[in-house]
Parts: sequence; structure tokens; C-alpha cells
Amino acid sequence: MSGHSKWSSIKHKKAAKDAKRGKLFTKVIKEITVAARNGGDVNANPRLRTAVLTARAASLPNDTIERAIKKGSGQLEGQTLEEIDYEGYGPGGVAVMARVLTDNRNRTVSDLRFLFSKHGGNLGEANSVAWMFQKRGVVHVDKGGVDEDRVMELALEAGADDVSDAGESFEVVCSPENLEAVRTGIEGGGLKLASAEVTMVPKSTVHLTGPAASSALKLLESLEDHDDVQNVSANLDVDPAELEKLSAA
Repeated sequence: MSGHSKWSSIKHKKAAKDAKRGKLFTKVIKEITVAARNGGDVNANPRLRTAVLTARAASLPNDTIERAIKKGSGQLEGQTLEEIDYEGYGPGGVAVMARVLTDNRNRTVSDLRFLFSKHGGNLGEANSVAWMFQKRGVVHVDKGGVDEDRVMELALEAGADDVSDAGESFEVVCSPENLEAVRTGIEGGGLKLASAEVTMVPKSTVHLTGPAASSALKLLESLEDHDDVQNVSANLDVDPAELEKLSAA
């Protein structure tokens, strides 16, 4: 399952830029707020614990984290956020899934329909592409002089299914239920995580080149940049050399 989609590696390169623009903070705060609906105790709520760890890795202030938890758990008044999965097709038949947290469903679906259309795709109905994906835990480990064998040893001992080289990081794939154990096992071995999340992983990929690849990347990036979109999954595959050229453009 690893090495499933080149889009997954692009997202981590974008994260630093998003943080500088404040976009990452907005998305993380929303995730904490929604995760806290199932309880404000990070030790008893795995989704909240992962969201808080992501927030701290992004240098989100502790008081902001605490405020988001209190809003989500009902201790403070806050906006009502709805969690929705949208599906569609991009250029070249690339399947796309976008997880959204929004306080205005009509506004968000209108925006997403426009973005799909603008970049040569179309927003689909529910379950139009969901069957092409499966929910998986995905951990990215900073390379930082650590070899793949060490990551493999720690990850497999903790219950991971596979490890692969994802360019700037090692990608560890596991079942959603094992994400917390895998994250803890890798960190316990002294390795630094770039991210840990439950996401939709494509079962197969669509290989694109040239203008179609460029248009597909622009669609995915525009979706990621939308304030209401928390996560984008796609089955896009692009050759490494072309990917570097397109992502730098």
C-alpha cells in the first residue's frame, strides 16, 4: 500500500508554506474542535490526541489549543461545524476525495464545484469514487540521518503494515486502529514524526504526464488551499522528475 500516491508527498512540502500563511492553524483548530466533541481528554480521545500533536508540531500556542478543545467539548460557545466528505474526478480521470469541516454547507459545495470545474474536473455524487479508496493510518517520519531499516524495525514492531521511501520522509502505513500504537512506537524509538493521520488511501493510481498532470496538481492544491477543506486524497501518480518541475512552478 505504500508509495500509493505522489500527491501525499506534495502535501507535506506545502505544510510549511501553509503554516506561514496561517492556513494550517485554521485547519488544525477546526480539527481539534470537532475531535473534542467526543471528549476533551486527550488521553482518552485518540483523534483529539493526534490533532493536538499536529497543532504542537505546527507551533500553535497552547492557549489556542485549549480554547479549541473547550469549544469542541461544549465548555465554551463556538461555531457549529459539519463534517462532510466530497468526491469527484479531476483531469485525466483522477479520483479525488476532500474532507470538509464547514459551518455553511451550501457555500462550501458551491466553492468546491467551482474549483473542480475551473481545473477540468467535476464534483461527483456520494460514493462515486469512495470505493477506490480505503481508510488507513499514515505516518511520515523525518529522515534526519535515520535509515529505512530502523524505521521499518520500529514500525513493524508497533503494528504497521508497510514502510517506504517517500522522498523527504519515510512513509509508514497501518490500519486506522493501530495509528496511535505506531506513532507511539516510532517516537519512543527516538525518531521525529513529520505527520500522523488517518486518511483515505487509493487502492490503485492513475499515471498522468504533461498538461493533464499540471491541471490535476492545480486542482488538488486549490482544494487544499480552501479554508473549509481539511484533507485531500487522490490517486494521482506523476513521475518524480516531472513532479519536481510541476510543484516548483
